[in-house]
Amino acid sequence: MIIRYALFEGTIHEGREAEFKAYVHDNLIPIWRQFPGAQDLQVYFGVERDEGAPEYALVMGVRYDNLDAVAKALESDVRSRGREVTKGLLEMFTGRVHHHVLDGDQYAPA
Repeated sequence: MIIRYALFEGTIHEGREAEFKAYVHDNLIPIWRQFPGAQDLQVYFGVERDEGAPEYALVMGVRYDNLDAVAKALESDVRSRGREVTKGLLEMFTGRVHHHVLDGDQYAPA
């Protein structure tokens, strides 16, 4: 299983937290759900972290079967539309966005 994560490392501008979350739900999730080859979409907002750990306002992950599927998604018009709409989100955010592709498995609790 391959997951490509977008990590929004930084902070939401004070007083804009609800607007930030609504923007993600109303404008970005509908686009992100359209990535070709995507198996599922995960969207998480930062709540707590260890002392000294970096702050992540938002983590988005898309699961794919393989790296070829990731490559096709990144070449799609969905990605370019998503990047354009993300500009509005970045107006409420100070930090950086970086992406990571991870390979692994999921397990149910014992």
